[in-house]
Amino acid sequence: MSASLRDTVLDVRDLKVTIGRRTIVEDISFSVQKGQTVGLVGESGSGKSMTVLASTGLMDAPASSATGSSVLTGERELIGATPAQLRKVHGSRIGFVFQDPSTSLNPLLTIQRQITESLEAHGRGTPKETRRRALELLEAVGLPDPEDRLHSFPHQLSGGQRQRVMIAIALACEPELLIADEPTTALDVTTERQIIELVWDLQERLGSAVIWISHDLGVIGQVADDVTVLRHGNIVEQAPVQDIFARPREAYTRELLDARPLIGAATPSTPPGESPVVLDVQDLDVKFQVRTPTGSRTIHAVDDVSFQVRKGHTLGIVGESGSGKSTIANALTGLVEPEAGTATLTGTDLFQLSRGERRDVRRRLAMVFQDPFSSLNPRTEIGTSIAEPLKVHALGGKDKGSRKGRVQELLDLVHLPRDFASRFPHELSGGQRQRVSVARALALEPDVIILDEATSALDVSVQAKVLDLLRELQGELGLTYLFIAHDLAVVQQMSHDVLVMQKGRAVEHREAGALFADPREDYTKMLLAAIPPAEPRAGARV
Repeated sequence: MSASLRDTVLDVRDLKVTIGRRTIVEDISFSVQKGQTVGLVGESGSGKSMTVLASTGLMDAPASSATGSSVLTGERELIGATPAQLRKVHGSRIGFVFQDPSTSLNPLLTIQRQITESLEAHGRGTPKETRRRALELLEAVGLPDPEDRLHSFPHQLSGGQRQRVMIAIALACEPELLIADEPTTALDVTTERQIIELVWDLQERLGSAVIWISHDLGVIGQVADDVTVLRHGNIVEQAPVQDIFARPREAYTRELLDARPLIGAATPSTPPGESPVVLDVQDLDVKFQVRTPTGSRTIHAVDDVSFQVRKGHTLGIVGESGSGKSTIANALTGLVEPEAGTATLTGTDLFQLSRGERRDVRRRLAMVFQDPFSSLNPRTEIGTSIAEPLKVHALGGKDKGSRKGRVQELLDLVHLPRDFASRFPHELSGGQRQRVSVARALALEPDVIILDEATSALDVSVQAKVLDLLRELQGELGLTYLFIAHDLAVVQQMSHDVLVMQKGRAVEHREAGALFADPREDYTKMLLAAIPPAEPRAGARV
């Protein structure tokens, strides 16, 4: 799309952001035209979000300052604008969609109130008119049963539905510019595809400009016309999306491209010989009673699911949000009580244990969660966190010296420096924190490690390194994994066998190579089709 001053919606020049004495972003310049999508891509800490927050007047970090210029539609300077001036712009001319809708939406207000609030603030109609507009927006973003959803609260919606509500709020006043800050990172691949196509469709109809922030070039390739690659607060490369993918000039851009999970990677080689079955789950059934505005109802979260995992193997469990993947893990670890079924771990039925017996068996079934920051105690040193399971189960020696030696061994295993034992979680990056979580899971030498979306919250480059570590440890130690994920491209890299879940039921359960070569079920084919392809497609529409 050819750029012209008349069509420029936002023009950012020589942006510099400092917090205290530290420079966060420096010498950033870019512009976005009417109907165009500009992608800002880079790893965590690259300055993507800070660039957009500063250029749109949303930055409020203590001791922060922004210099340079950010002009909206040729007339409004946003750098240094007063709060009153920014209030007239935010919501009406600039809409925002952030990464986590659960923290962006008010849990105490209905969906209708949260949509009409923006309309009322900018004088866009009477209460009756704003309610009608809210209903139109929910229909436009494809929310099922929009009339009923007007009276729902955020916790009554799925993650994808909450993100659709955020988009409805952002588009309520038909803004000239839409800011999408990692809007699909926490979503499964099919919901991600739906959100991408939704924003694309609404952009075509409204002619809005879009700035799409992501750490994943695979996603950027599906949405952006032009791409700005950031690293350490500086621009590494700027080019049309096709050039970024076909002819990246900088090594860092090539690293981001190479780190993308893509379908077609080789599945792990099967360990030699017939390995014994470590975990045998049969006829697992889990139900929940939930309260709704119209009364209580039963959710059949897991419906008659059976599988086996052999020693040294990885079973990948994949499916959309709400498919029952994590519920299986919660049932195995005793966090939820199953209605029926058996789960035999090296001869012990996990569902027939008393509370005291469960404590003893937990050392044989370890878990690594999605968010390493929330699973580590922020007030506890890393070494203490890793040693905690050793102390609880009276392993690794009775004295602190013996446990300290074991902690050092575990840090070596996950390729972290031994002096990290004296650090706190906030002093580590996301990838380093997840390595600590893996070390803690290994501390008790468990029979099975459950990895519940253990890499989905990480940058793609960090994710690739953690996946390499997990495969390396499995090869060295003969580890057995239950690998839960929503991304089939990642599952392919890790799994010997794959169980595909949909709405609580097992849709397809096969050897990984056979499943990826010839998926039998339409749902599996849909999951595969939702993965961003290797080549960009959005730029073709310019």
